[in-house]
Amino acid sequence: MRNMVRAIVAGSVCLLSGCLVGPRYQRPVVTAPAVSRGQAAAEAASLADLPWWEVFQDETLRGLVKTALVNNNDLRIAVKRVEQARQLTVQAHAGYMPNVGYEVGISQGKNESLGNPAPSNGVRRGTFAVGLAASWEADVWGRIRRLNEYALANYLASEQGRRGVLLSLVSSVAQAYFELLELDLRLEIARRNVQAFEGSRRIFQERLEGGTASRLETARAEGALATTAATIPELERRIAIQENEIHLLLGSAPGPIPHQGTLLEQTIPPHVPAGLPSELLERRPDVLRAELAVRAANAQIGIAMAAFFPKIGLTTLLGRVSSPLDDFTAGRMNVWSVAASLAGPIWEGRGLRAQKRQAVAAWEQARIEYEQAALAAFRDVSNALITREKLETVRDRQMEAVKAFQTAVEVSQQRYMAGKSGYFEVLEAQQQLVPAENALAQTELDRRLVIVQLYQALGGGWHLSDADWGGPPPVSPPPAPKRNP
Repeated sequence: MRNMVRAIVAGSVCLLSGCLVGPRYQRPVVTAPAVSRGQAAAEAASLADLPWWEVFQDETLRGLVKTALVNNNDLRIAVKRVEQARQLTVQAHAGYMPNVGYEVGISQGKNESLGNPAPSNGVRRGTFAVGLAASWEADVWGRIRRLNEYALANYLASEQGRRGVLLSLVSSVAQAYFELLELDLRLEIARRNVQAFEGSRRIFQERLEGGTASRLETARAEGALATTAATIPELERRIAIQENEIHLLLGSAPGPIPHQGTLLEQTIPPHVPAGLPSELLERRPDVLRAELAVRAANAQIGIAMAAFFPKIGLTTLLGRVSSPLDDFTAGRMNVWSVAASLAGPIWEGRGLRAQKRQAVAAWEQARIEYEQAALAAFRDVSNALITREKLETVRDRQMEAVKAFQTAVEVSQQRYMAGKSGYFEVLEAQQQLVPAENALAQTELDRRLVIVQLYQALGGGWHLSDADWGGPPPVSPPPAPKRNP
């Protein structure tokens, strides 16, 4: 009896104050490091503060990004997801409003009333009914408010998902473009080495014809030439495939990508500020989306808890019912009603408890996923910073190796022409130069890709509005000076 009194008192308080059952949302606590690993010192400025067109200076790349932001199908799909989520919030908000409907019925027959049998002494008569009905649920326990909170969190999560697609699209186009330029550089290296091997083969052939060289030297030179020449059509194949990949990002049919710039012309900023690690929780789209998933799961707990309490509703009916039909025009058969309802669960076979426990487990899962997304963000930034630092040293050493092998090729050719060395020394020096040049080209690509990766890892362009993502507005020419009369 005492428990029943407590329940009645609690219900009365909630009824008067408008309860909101379920836990109040609080952002899960994630401890961010003071400084990212690979970062010399904490700094407020961040590469993510720059718009993408200030990070990528190549005009061809800027044009490709602008085209992709207009036509890319993944982005268009993300926009439609946002629209679906927005309409779901409208549906949830409709729960605050009463539902109003109408019903009209007409029938004609013997011993019937609106299509149902009714005794009338065999008289043939007709029935007509028209009415308006309205119903409304009082959101005493906050069930509808929790539904709106859940829908809003999903909508905002879809917005962050779309922003993530925007950032990923810009990064993907930049990466694909730099990879295309790297293939161009490799093709240039291959053609240059084909010319070098052709020169060696020609020298060996002339010495063979002069009787000062063996057929073995000429055959080895021809084999090295053919092996290097075979890389040219392979690189041309990869270039065509890379161009098709870029066109897929642009939302267009396969075709060539006109470009004039080279990989080595792509400037790299001397200093790349990473900002504070804690800012990633406010800037990274995937982290924000994971947090909104926690908010939505928190609202689901409230929805599950509200199912334990009764639903309080109001219904009204206003209309006319006439039998026979002549009474309808006479206005003698008006009907109306006002009713209140109270319906709640008594025993659900522990189903409601299971729903609540499932909602709590879903919230715990979302919380862990948020923490994991935050940790992944810290890792991505640290990896990019460390990679950028180490690539500078790798590049310096590879440049030394390329210069050394180039010198070795020149000296070996001079020694061979002077008769101081054999053919093997020349071919060995040339064959060592080719992979060294290709390795340097790969490192030059990696040095530029790490900037793309760091920009994405930091949540680049976090402050840009939808209109700003399309690029800077065209600069209008200054007005012409007025001439004095």
